[in-house]
Amino acid sequence: MNRFLLFFLCLSLSVIGQTPPPSPLRVEQLRVEYKTNPVGIDAFLPRFSWKLFSKERNTLQKSYQIQVSKDDKFSKKGLIWQSGDVVSDASHLIDYQGPNLQSRQRYFWKVKVIDNYGNVAESAVNFFEMGLLASSDWQAKWIEPEKEGIDFKKQQPASLLRKEFVTKPKGKIASARLYVTSRGLNEMYINGQRIGKDVLSPGWTAYQARIQYFTYNVTAFIQAGNNAIGAMLGDGWYRGYLVWENNRNVWGERVALLSQLVIKYEDGTEQIIGTDETWKANNNGPVRENDLYNGETYDARLEKKGWAAVGFDESAWWNVRLGNYPKDNLIAPAGPPVRRTQELKPLKVLTTPAGETVYDFGQNMVGWVRLRVQGPAGTKIRITHAEVLDQKGNFYTANLRSAKCELNYTLKGDSIEVYEPHFTFMGFRYARIEGLPNPPVLDNLTGIVIHSDFPNSGTFETSKPLVNQLQKNIVWGQIGNFVDVPTDCPQRDERLGWTGDAQAFVRTATFNKEVAGFFSKWLRDVAIDQKPNGGVPHVIPDVIQNKNPDDIKSSAGWADVATIAPWTLYQVYSDRRLLETQYESMKKWVEYVRKNAGAKLLWTNGEHFGDWLSYRGAAQFGEPVTDNDFIATAFFAHSANLTSKAALTLGKATDAVLYGELFQNIKKAFLQEYVSPNGRLVCNTQTAYVLALHFDLLPENLRPQAVERLVQDIKRHGNHLTTGFLGTPYLCHVLTRFGKNDVAYDLLNQETYPSWLYPVKKSATTIWERWDGIKPDGSFQDVSMNSYNHYAYGAIGDWMYQNMAGIDLVEPGFKKFVIAPKLGGGFTSTKATYESPYGTIASSWEQQNGKTTLKISVPANSKALVKLPSIGADKLNQLAQTQRLKLVEGALEVGSGEYLFEW
Repeated sequence: MNRFLLFFLCLSLSVIGQTPPPSPLRVEQLRVEYKTNPVGIDAFLPRFSWKLFSKERNTLQKSYQIQVSKDDKFSKKGLIWQSGDVVSDASHLIDYQGPNLQSRQRYFWKVKVIDNYGNVAESAVNFFEMGLLASSDWQAKWIEPEKEGIDFKKQQPASLLRKEFVTKPKGKIASARLYVTSRGLNEMYINGQRIGKDVLSPGWTAYQARIQYFTYNVTAFIQAGNNAIGAMLGDGWYRGYLVWENNRNVWGERVALLSQLVIKYEDGTEQIIGTDETWKANNNGPVRENDLYNGETYDARLEKKGWAAVGFDESAWWNVRLGNYPKDNLIAPAGPPVRRTQELKPLKVLTTPAGETVYDFGQNMVGWVRLRVQGPAGTKIRITHAEVLDQKGNFYTANLRSAKCELNYTLKGDSIEVYEPHFTFMGFRYARIEGLPNPPVLDNLTGIVIHSDFPNSGTFETSKPLVNQLQKNIVWGQIGNFVDVPTDCPQRDERLGWTGDAQAFVRTATFNKEVAGFFSKWLRDVAIDQKPNGGVPHVIPDVIQNKNPDDIKSSAGWADVATIAPWTLYQVYSDRRLLETQYESMKKWVEYVRKNAGAKLLWTNGEHFGDWLSYRGAAQFGEPVTDNDFIATAFFAHSANLTSKAALTLGKATDAVLYGELFQNIKKAFLQEYVSPNGRLVCNTQTAYVLALHFDLLPENLRPQAVERLVQDIKRHGNHLTTGFLGTPYLCHVLTRFGKNDVAYDLLNQETYPSWLYPVKKSATTIWERWDGIKPDGSFQDVSMNSYNHYAYGAIGDWMYQNMAGIDLVEPGFKKFVIAPKLGGGFTSTKATYESPYGTIASSWEQQNGKTTLKISVPANSKALVKLPSIGADKLNQLAQTQRLKLVEGALEVGSGEYLFEW
């Protein structure tokens, strides 16, 4: 009997990799403003981050010293700032505190660290380079390439611009930088070579207030003597079709270019070649039409060989005109550029029942196809794109609405021709090709995946293939919709920065990718497009209501992105500056709702989307609906609470008290209006109970009843959810928080409609907009709104990381975090990693032959609280004593290192 108990209750702990001697402390992965060796930043006080690596357990930083110099030797003359020995364990987002930084100057920096064992480590030398910090730094002029008399209500050819220049005689070039922005999209060329790896530049911002410019190191492209610089301009978001009903020219009719090439010579002199009246333009190039929704028309017969090289005959080109545009609204990108990130080969070529040739890439992706073809000059090829095939297996594009999503290519007749579009992107799995001069082969097309090129943050895998596919779908949905802004969908005539989708998904997004810079950039536009009265538009940048600034309609759960996203990102990245930047926007939004709610503090007016696309039962409106005023008041309380927390974090004590009291008063109003004395809500829906519980709107004594009613409703629906965009992100969190983890697993494992795995069983490779985008009988949902790449419901990924793998933060930035996996649901293993600001966190558990194994990794300069499931207090105390670990509220506190727990 004693042996039996010992076998099942004995808990052991070992340290992985103790045999090799500890390696010296290392300082690596240096970054400035989330970027490695950035060129062209405009943060006046840039922030430094680094990570420590050591095999010695419990390693913490004791002190650091940062040095910044104008030369990489850190000479006495070049050294401009050193922090001195700062006794601190801070290694993330440390403010520069030296003298003012200069435009275009490259600075070198390094950091020296001493750890708690007395080990000393110095980093390699890294650099950062400033962009153009003042509008006066721009000597170039805005130029417009198009002639008068153009009908700008229609799609236009891409404009070509060029200029030749001569470098200084006998001047040896030390460096060259190209600073570029445009109204519309641009591609830049020097001496015939494409500059940069980014696409769709300069990206999408609230153009009326700010436009991004890009900085390129072009030293290797400049040659002694004669040179040529060229640009191609497309419509893009600036003047292309946006929203619906043939809406064009939202910010302007004419595309324009601002380009400044700065060549620095070794003798210290400089030469600037900027856009001005001497540039030439032409609209008779091969890109005849270009649009984000409709695609591109390209006639290879019109290619102008050498148009961006020296010696091209530009006699038929015309003079540009100067554009009257400001330069004080130009900003360097805070987030990553959009780039080609991978290539996919089609899995097969299909001949559909309708007799069409269709390429199946096996993955719903975002980007375009590269065409490889050979045939007679004048041959016309048309490529259209679709996410799904219909019930009969035919090509299906009805859900694209008015978006054509097509490429039209005319061959020039040279041997093998290779074509990629320039100023468009598609959301698709299938590509239909028409007009091929030869039988189709797999090599005809290659899928080019594009998205904002942010670093990976997490990995996640379980013992169940369907859940693993769900995780893949979540990631593909994220990258497909994070194309410079967080869009709702990438395929139809929409692709807008819907605030509700971003609010629902932001926490999950942080687990999959590092999105600090991406969201910092977008949230600035949230604040910019926010109306004077505090209202937040439905989409950012605001292309729906910007023409009617007084006609602002803000929806609860959508506009609350103004409070939820900044607070979430602060928690994940410990980015105080982001929170400071967005704080006034947070306040303005809460005050907007306070005014609409009135003295009763109940937001009962306005127009709201509600719990968007929630399950309505077998028949239309067969299920109760969560009232809009209930949802609006709940989110009002939540936003007030988050604003109070933000104020407290930022040291704004008065505001913290003000919004804390407001939160409590809204709770009282909510309780009186929407909750019966025994805890029943006026809206008997899953979403109602989820919001009330997750936002802490119910008193402690009523929470158990509310949880039971939530569970009963889930059981009544056969272990199915009924939530929409606003309830779904919090559903499983609430169940797990209140001891119903088994029910949360039941929902995750559910394979029939409505559920997360239902689309997976229907062969989805991304997240759908609707729970039943494809119905059980194989037919499609409402053609007017049925996207197969819509990431909002992918918000379950947050719960999967936090509860299945057990990785969650305790302190902002994961300085201290918890590893507390919740076993169950028939899973025999789960493993995940997360790249925190301090290094890689890993959690991997497995159950086999009655034994549970948990492997974890804690990065240097951080700590973890480890909660072991099903282990009693006595055994934890025993383990803590034998291993000299601290026990904190039922969790083992461990420092850096790798650990193996078995029981």
